[in-house]
Amino acid sequence: MERCQTPAVSGRSRQSTPQAVVSNEIVAEINRSARRRLARRFAVTLVAGLFALIFGATGIANAHSGAVSSVPEDGSSIEAGPARASITFNEELQQTFPSLTVVGPDGRLWSKGKPVVEGRTVSVEVGELGPVGEYTMAFRVTSADGHPVSGTRTFTLTKEGIGAPGAKPGEDEGSDGEESGGVPVWVFVAGGVVLFGVGLAVALLGTGRKK
Repeated sequence: MERCQTPAVSGRSRQSTPQAVVSNEIVAEINRSARRRLARRFAVTLVAGLFALIFGATGIANAHSGAVSSVPEDGSSIEAGPARASITFNEELQQTFPSLTVVGPDGRLWSKGKPVVEGRTVSVEVGELGPVGEYTMAFRVTSADGHPVSGTRTFTLTKEGIGAPGAKPGEDEGSDGEESGGVPVWVFVAGGVVLFGVGLAVALLGTGRKK
Protein backbone atom coordinates (compact mmCIF):
# COMPACT_ATOMS: atom_id res chain seq x y z
CA MET A 1 0.00 0.00 0.00
CA GLU A 2 2.80 2.38 0.76
CA ARG A 3 4.37 1.81 -2.69
CA CYS A 4 1.06 2.64 -4.40
CA GLN A 5 0.64 5.92 -2.56
CA THR A 6 4.10 7.30 -3.29
CA PRO A 7 3.63 8.02 -7.05
CA ALA A 8 0.34 9.79 -6.40
CA VAL A 9 1.90 12.22 -3.93
CA SER A 10 4.83 12.84 -6.28
CA GLY A 11 2.48 13.56 -9.17
CA ARG A 12 0.56 16.14 -7.18
CA SER A 13 3.84 17.84 -6.28
CA ARG A 14 4.90 18.01 -9.91
CA GLN A 15 1.50 19.41 -10.93
CA SER A 16 1.66 22.21 -8.30
CA THR A 17 5.13 23.44 -9.33
CA PRO A 18 4.05 25.50 -12.40
CA GLN A 19 1.36 27.20 -10.32
CA ALA A 20 3.94 28.20 -7.74
CA VAL A 21 6.20 29.60 -10.46
CA VAL A 22 3.35 31.66 -11.95
CA SER A 23 2.40 32.91 -8.51
CA ASN A 24 5.98 33.97 -7.80
CA GLU A 25 6.17 35.81 -11.13
CA ILE A 26 2.93 37.63 -10.39
CA VAL A 27 4.22 38.68 -6.96
CA ALA A 28 7.52 39.81 -8.48
CA GLU A 29 5.73 41.87 -11.14
CA ILE A 30 3.53 43.45 -8.49
CA ASN A 31 6.64 44.37 -6.51
CA ARG A 32 8.31 45.86 -9.58
CA SER A 33 5.20 47.90 -10.40
CA ALA A 34 5.01 49.11 -6.81
CA ARG A 35 8.66 50.16 -6.89
CA ARG A 36 8.16 52.04 -10.18
CA ARG A 37 5.10 53.83 -8.82
CA LEU A 38 7.01 54.73 -5.66
CA ALA A 39 9.95 56.05 -7.70
CA ARG A 40 7.62 58.17 -9.85
CA ARG A 41 5.83 59.57 -6.83
CA PHE A 42 9.12 60.38 -5.17
CA ALA A 43 10.38 62.09 -8.33
CA VAL A 44 7.20 64.18 -8.63
CA THR A 45 7.34 65.12 -4.95
CA LEU A 46 11.01 66.02 -5.25
CA VAL A 47 10.48 68.22 -8.29
CA ALA A 48 7.54 69.96 -6.58
CA GLY A 49 9.69 70.53 -3.52
CA LEU A 50 12.48 71.98 -5.63
CA PHE A 51 10.12 74.41 -7.32
CA ALA A 52 8.79 75.45 -3.92
CA LEU A 53 12.36 75.95 -2.70
CA ILE A 54 13.32 78.05 -5.71
CA PHE A 55 10.23 80.25 -5.67
CA GLY A 56 10.42 80.50 -1.90
CA ALA A 57 14.04 81.62 -2.14
CA THR A 58 13.01 84.14 -4.78
CA GLY A 59 10.39 85.48 -2.40
CA ILE A 60 13.00 85.81 0.33
CA ALA A 61 15.36 87.56 -2.07
CA ASN A 62 12.60 90.01 -2.97
CA ALA A 63 12.53 91.00 0.70
CA HIS A 64 16.15 92.20 0.64
CA SER A 65 17.53 95.38 2.19
CA GLY A 66 15.90 98.72 1.56
CA ALA A 67 17.04 102.27 2.29
CA VAL A 68 15.18 103.84 5.21
CA SER A 69 17.02 107.16 5.67
CA SER A 70 19.94 109.20 4.40
CA VAL A 71 22.13 112.22 5.10
CA PRO A 72 21.09 114.50 3.52
CA GLU A 73 17.49 113.21 3.53
CA ASP A 74 15.94 112.30 0.21
CA GLY A 75 14.29 115.36 -1.36
CA SER A 76 15.65 117.76 1.24
CA SER A 77 17.15 121.22 0.64
CA ILE A 78 20.43 122.21 2.31
CA GLU A 79 22.72 125.25 2.33
CA ALA A 80 26.01 123.38 2.82
CA GLY A 81 27.24 119.88 2.18
CA PRO A 82 27.69 117.38 5.04
CA ALA A 83 31.08 116.07 6.04
CA ARG A 84 29.89 112.62 4.93
CA ALA A 85 26.90 111.56 2.89
CA SER A 86 25.31 108.35 4.16
CA ILE A 87 22.43 105.98 3.54
CA THR A 88 20.98 103.70 6.22
CA PHE A 89 19.16 100.45 5.44
CA ASN A 90 16.69 98.26 7.30
CA GLU A 91 19.23 95.46 7.94
CA GLU A 92 22.93 94.78 8.18
CA LEU A 93 25.01 95.11 5.02
CA GLN A 94 27.87 93.01 3.73
CA GLN A 95 31.27 94.59 3.15
CA THR A 96 31.29 93.33 -0.46
CA PHE A 97 31.99 96.04 -3.07
CA PRO A 98 29.95 98.97 -1.70
CA SER A 99 29.42 101.98 -3.94
CA LEU A 100 28.16 105.44 -3.00
CA THR A 101 28.69 108.54 -5.11
CA VAL A 102 27.40 112.11 -5.00
CA VAL A 103 27.05 113.74 -8.42
CA GLY A 104 26.23 117.43 -8.74
CA PRO A 105 24.13 119.33 -11.27
CA ASP A 106 27.33 119.87 -13.24
CA GLY A 107 27.63 116.12 -13.82
CA ARG A 108 30.78 115.82 -11.71
CA LEU A 109 31.61 113.83 -8.61
CA TRP A 110 31.43 115.66 -5.30
CA SER A 111 32.07 112.61 -3.18
CA LYS A 112 35.64 111.79 -2.21
CA GLY A 113 37.39 108.48 -1.61
CA LYS A 114 35.85 105.07 -1.13
CA PRO A 115 32.59 104.37 0.71
CA VAL A 116 32.62 102.65 4.10
CA VAL A 117 30.06 100.14 5.40
CA GLU A 118 29.31 100.19 9.13
CA GLY A 119 26.47 97.92 10.18
CA ARG A 120 23.34 99.12 8.38
CA THR A 121 24.94 102.30 6.99
CA VAL A 122 27.13 103.07 4.01
CA SER A 123 28.82 106.48 3.87
CA VAL A 124 31.33 108.47 1.84
CA GLU A 125 33.23 111.72 2.41
CA VAL A 126 31.71 114.83 0.80
CA GLY A 127 32.53 118.18 2.45
CA GLU A 128 32.14 121.50 0.66
CA LEU A 129 29.88 121.39 -2.40
CA GLY A 130 29.74 123.64 -5.46
CA PRO A 131 26.97 124.86 -7.77
CA VAL A 132 23.39 125.33 -6.66
CA GLY A 133 21.02 122.65 -7.83
CA GLU A 134 20.09 119.00 -7.42
CA TYR A 135 22.68 116.46 -6.29
CA THR A 136 22.19 112.72 -6.75
CA MET A 137 23.38 110.09 -4.31
CA ALA A 138 23.73 106.80 -6.19
CA PHE A 139 24.30 103.68 -4.11
CA ARG A 140 24.95 99.99 -4.60
CA VAL A 141 25.41 97.67 -1.63
CA THR A 142 25.15 93.97 -0.83
CA SER A 143 22.38 92.96 1.56
CA ALA A 144 22.73 90.36 4.30
CA ASP A 145 21.38 87.60 2.01
CA GLY A 146 23.96 88.42 -0.68
CA HIS A 147 21.54 90.26 -2.96
CA PRO A 148 22.83 93.49 -4.57
CA VAL A 149 20.69 96.54 -3.85
CA SER A 150 20.99 99.78 -5.81
CA GLY A 151 19.14 103.04 -6.15
CA THR A 152 19.35 106.82 -5.90
CA ARG A 153 18.36 109.59 -3.52
CA THR A 154 18.52 113.32 -4.20
CA PHE A 155 18.90 116.59 -2.35
CA THR A 156 19.10 120.23 -3.42
CA LEU A 157 21.86 122.71 -2.60
CA THR A 158 20.34 126.19 -2.20
CA LYS A 159 23.53 128.15 -1.54
CA GLU A 160 26.56 127.95 -3.80
CA GLY A 161 29.65 126.45 -2.22
CA ILE A 162 33.35 126.82 -2.90
CA GLY A 163 34.28 123.16 -3.11
CA ALA A 164 36.36 121.64 -5.91
CA PRO A 165 34.63 118.98 -8.03
CA GLY A 166 36.13 115.68 -9.00
CA ALA A 167 36.04 113.92 -12.36
CA LYS A 168 32.88 112.85 -14.11
CA PRO A 169 31.59 109.42 -12.98
CA GLY A 170 33.42 106.58 -14.69
CA GLU A 171 36.43 108.60 -15.87
CA ASP A 172 38.81 107.33 -13.21
CA GLU A 173 36.75 104.81 -11.27
CA GLY A 174 37.54 101.11 -11.64
CA SER A 175 34.93 99.81 -9.23
CA ASP A 176 32.33 99.26 -11.96
CA GLY A 177 34.14 96.12 -13.05
CA GLU A 178 33.47 94.58 -9.65
CA GLU A 179 29.73 94.34 -10.20
CA SER A 180 29.81 90.56 -10.32
CA GLY A 181 30.65 90.30 -6.64
CA GLY A 182 27.01 90.67 -5.57
CA VAL A 183 25.56 87.38 -6.84
CA PRO A 184 22.94 86.20 -4.32
CA VAL A 185 23.98 83.17 -2.26
CA TRP A 186 20.58 81.50 -2.69
CA VAL A 187 21.19 81.19 -6.45
CA PHE A 188 24.12 78.82 -5.89
CA VAL A 189 22.27 76.88 -3.17
CA ALA A 190 19.14 76.42 -5.28
CA GLY A 191 21.20 75.43 -8.32
CA GLY A 192 23.06 72.76 -6.38
CA VAL A 193 19.84 71.37 -4.90
CA VAL A 194 18.19 71.24 -8.33
CA LEU A 195 21.09 69.36 -9.89
CA PHE A 196 21.20 66.88 -7.02
CA GLY A 197 17.44 66.36 -7.08
CA VAL A 198 17.26 65.79 -10.83
CA GLY A 199 20.13 63.31 -10.70
CA LEU A 200 18.51 61.40 -7.83
CA ALA A 201 15.14 61.27 -9.61
CA VAL A 202 16.71 59.96 -12.82
CA ALA A 203 18.62 57.32 -10.88
CA LEU A 204 15.49 56.13 -9.09
CA LEU A 205 13.46 55.93 -12.29
CA GLY A 206 16.26 54.04 -14.03
CA THR A 207 16.46 51.57 -11.17
CA GLY A 208 12.70 51.01 -11.27
CA ARG A 209 12.74 50.23 -15.01
CA LYS A 210 15.65 47.79 -14.74
CA LYS A 211 13.94 45.80 -11.99
